[in-house]
Amino acid sequence: MTTSGKLRVGIAGYGVVGRRRRAVIDSHPGLITVAACDRNFADGDTRVDGLTAYTEVESMLASETLDVLFVCLTNDVAAAATIAGLQRGLHVFCEKPPGRDVADIRRVIEVEKAHPQLKLKYGFNHRYHESIRDALALLRSNELGRLINMRAVYGKSKIIDFRSPSHWRTKRAVAGGGILLDQGIHMLDLMRLFGGEFTQVQAIVSNDHWHHDVEDNAYVLMRSDQGVVALMHSTATEWRHRFRLEMSLERGSIVLGGILTSSKSYGAETITVSWKTEDDAGDPMERVTRYNLDSSWKEEVGEFAEAVLNGAPIFNGSSDDALKTMELVYRIYCADPQWKERWGLSENG
Repeated sequence: MTTSGKLRVGIAGYGVVGRRRRAVIDSHPGLITVAACDRNFADGDTRVDGLTAYTEVESMLASETLDVLFVCLTNDVAAAATIAGLQRGLHVFCEKPPGRDVADIRRVIEVEKAHPQLKLKYGFNHRYHESIRDALALLRSNELGRLINMRAVYGKSKIIDFRSPSHWRTKRAVAGGGILLDQGIHMLDLMRLFGGEFTQVQAIVSNDHWHHDVEDNAYVLMRSDQGVVALMHSTATEWRHRFRLEMSLERGSIVLGGILTSSKSYGAETITVSWKTEDDAGDPMERVTRYNLDSSWKEEVGEFAEAVLNGAPIFNGSSDDALKTMELVYRIYCADPQWKERWGLSENG
């Protein structure tokens, strides 16, 4: 800790996400960012935004006295950086996905088991949005009865901005996957949260439009171990950024529409709740709530800090969550025989 009693944080990967994490970290009374590394830093640059700057994770870990590591790197090196942080005795927060494949997260978990005193958390940020939390509380209250099915779409107009046609997210060797792994993983995590673990999976996965070597569409049909049936479309051909999750229950429905992001491109974040009655003639009473503030990043880092500082458990984004969600992603990839054969995939990553 610093002389002020704050935990010293290093950020690996100081791009858009790393800088945003830094702002939230430094607003917390128990954390302070002291160093960052990024391959784009200039050689010999020693101070960036008031931080000690490095070009490599290994150099930062060897040179700095840190308590916590935030990993905001590309998928191909995220798992290695997480392992390096744990082996140096640091608590680690890593952005999603935990790596390129299932094997990456399993390697991390083996190291995590050897350091039970350390906290490891993954950035499944959507769980901290108010609409998501309110939907989960309503589901758990049983006011609307048992969850029957879910239908979801999470999409945008392309995987990356065409100003960067060689972006790492379009390259399988770096990213591991496309729109499903990059964005759809958030929706899969929420579907697991609401509906349980999915044991039956059917899918069509394609890159027929953008022709990158990663998917631009995944069409998924699943059944959970609790009998919940779910449809999901993860897409990079939606043209208008869209987030929508519809849930039908025995006595009503819950619809999550839009989600607050820094770009504001997914529209207003709302939850629409309907109550079924015998005489509603297919037009039940409904209530719409709109959320205007996004405190999800603050709440997420706050939960991690509470775990590190006071020994609280990781409630959301544990390594077990990350493993199960990554396993589901790869079950979807492998559920399409053509996609599985084309890229030589296996459910074990």
